[in-house]
Amino acid sequence: MRLASPEDSLALGAWLAEIARPGDVIALSGPLGAGKTSIARGLLAALGLEEEAPSPSFAIVQPYAPPEVRFPVLHVDLYRIEDPDEAEELGLDDARGDSLLLVEWPERLGMDYWRDALWLTLEPTPDGARALTAQVPEAWRGRWPQIL
Repeated sequence: MRLASPEDSLALGAWLAEIARPGDVIALSGPLGAGKTSIARGLLAALGLEEEAPSPSFAIVQPYAPPEVRFPVLHVDLYRIEDPDEAEELGLDDARGDSLLLVEWPERLGMDYWRDALWLTLEPTPDGARALTAQVPEAWRGRWPQIL
């Protein structure tokens, strides 16, 4: 899939909000500036967040709960995590029961940690667009269109 503009990234996030549900994990991977946070902002806005979602780079975990969004979401940025053991303190496993986890820099914990995540990888292209590839686990197969 090709995301030609930041607006395309926001629109993808809004579409993801229609198919995501509590208990899901969406892993957003790619270099700095690839558009991970834009997708997250589009998703959160579509779930009802009125202000622009900040990047959780320094907070690491930014929680959102009703009534500000339709259902609980944890926006997680693992960029500053250097050792996977540090993630235990974040309580992500416990939160998965009733929240959508939207995880930037998921590779910091390794692919095995996110086996059931919808894994979206963004790569900037020479023309300024983003190439998006998706790894779709079984839990997402009925929701993720085969044409993307």
